[in-house]
Amino acid sequence: MKANLPDGQLLKEIFASGTTWLEKSAPDINAINVFPIPDGDTGTNMLLTMRSALEEATRNSDSDASSMTKSLAYGALMGARGNSGVILSQFWRGLAKGLEGKSSFDAKDFATALAEASQTAYEGIIHPVEGTMLTVLKDAAEAADKTAKVNSENLLSVLEAAVEAAKDSVARTPSLLPVLKEAGVVDAGGQGIYVLLDGALHHLKGEKDKMQYRQPRLVAADVALTPKMAPTATEVEVPYGYCTNFVLKGQSLDLKKLKKDLGKKGQSLIISGDESLVRVHIHSFEPGEIINYATHLGTLHQISINNMDDQYVEFIKMQKERLPTADIAMVTVASGDGFLEVFNSLGTAITVPGGQTMNPSVRQLVQAVESAPSDNVILLPNNKNIILTASQVESLTSKKVKVVPTRTVPQGIAAFLAFSYEANLEKNAQVMEEAITAIKTIEVTKAVRKTQLNGMKIKKGQFIAILNDENLIASGSNIKEVIFEALLKADIEDADVMTIYYGAETQASEAESIAWEIQDKYSIQVEIVRGGQPYYNYIISLE
Repeated sequence: MKANLPDGQLLKEIFASGTTWLEKSAPDINAINVFPIPDGDTGTNMLLTMRSALEEATRNSDSDASSMTKSLAYGALMGARGNSGVILSQFWRGLAKGLEGKSSFDAKDFATALAEASQTAYEGIIHPVEGTMLTVLKDAAEAADKTAKVNSENLLSVLEAAVEAAKDSVARTPSLLPVLKEAGVVDAGGQGIYVLLDGALHHLKGEKDKMQYRQPRLVAADVALTPKMAPTATEVEVPYGYCTNFVLKGQSLDLKKLKKDLGKKGQSLIISGDESLVRVHIHSFEPGEIINYATHLGTLHQISINNMDDQYVEFIKMQKERLPTADIAMVTVASGDGFLEVFNSLGTAITVPGGQTMNPSVRQLVQAVESAPSDNVILLPNNKNIILTASQVESLTSKKVKVVPTRTVPQGIAAFLAFSYEANLEKNAQVMEEAITAIKTIEVTKAVRKTQLNGMKIKKGQFIAILNDENLIASGSNIKEVIFEALLKADIEDADVMTIYYGAETQASEAESIAWEIQDKYSIQVEIVRGGQPYYNYIISLE
């Protein structure tokens, strides 16, 4: 072994800096979304996946490169959230394979491991698509390989080449995926890979201190986009960290400034009150920073800081205790207290909190499966961005698990209703998968930015309707008109039953009024249910 070669500890350090760099840009990466909806979560999913990887790595004091990458790979897998998180975990799995048996590594070894990481990521996807983070990984690995052939011992040069290639690759993603070009965005996952590698490079160059006072520069597209879109931070519900609540008493409190300042320190901020008394709710990775800020403005009362991971474990435990033993149990994912009640009423199920903006991790799904009162489990992800995460669970449990690939909550409900206690696990999974093909789902929300998609010019704040979680079919300023346009394009005349699930911020009276008009116009049976879901005014099921 050559002296002074990079080892596992250095690898952990540079990617810890890469993760910090990623954290700074996560809100802007979240905003890079094809649909202008308030649930962009790629940056958050990649950040939380990396945090899980590093948490596992900190438990490993070994400087051995092979051992450390295995720890990072395992942590990334268990913490993987969403498609981008799962692909990132596959990257680490491949990197660990490439450095198998090596206590240290040179530039050539690292380039070889990057190539293995790219290949493993591709193999982990059934239908890989170019113009995504897979392409960015491949281009970065190829550039690293070319540089390593010239200089096999200069890790800095190899990583510089990989970062530059990743940057150029992100800029080209719209030319490979027409939907990105029309929406005016680059690929969010590719952007995340570039930022992660760029942060690692800054650390390797000895610029860790400088990174504290700088922000990552996100990549702009190298093709003309329509319309132009500047990255804009968007609030996202982060299902991780600490939920912090307190009452602030003071004099001449400026609610507008308070909201602006705290908005930079966390997510899911809710502020209410007046100039003398303010109630604050916020999610943050660093609650101490929040409390320290607030104490300079007045006195704090009713302080409550809860670890959301602990809350999640308690929630799953509570469900387990109330469920009887069954031949087959169900684990389902849903967001909103109304949907939780719906699934509770349908049968033996553990409901994992999550969905849009709250993609559960592999670890959380495994915990739910292990808590299910049966050795045979059907898993319903109810979101297209959770299906890949759910598919990782089977290999991590001794239980027999079948994933029914539900893309929306109405599909999950339809699958549940098709379940038969007389059938075995395989037959039920087959019947449930057939049942979801009969469901059409329309989701109605507000656009968080202006864009152009499917030939429609959409303004920020307009209502938009999305069919089956993949096609934007209507937009406008009047929510009722948008719903009726969406129903027409979804072929409502072919449907027999319609269910309207209204959201947390929607009044029941509005939902009832819309339902009456639909029944009157189409003579269709319409049921109204409170879903209580965040962000989406309505989720409509047609069958």
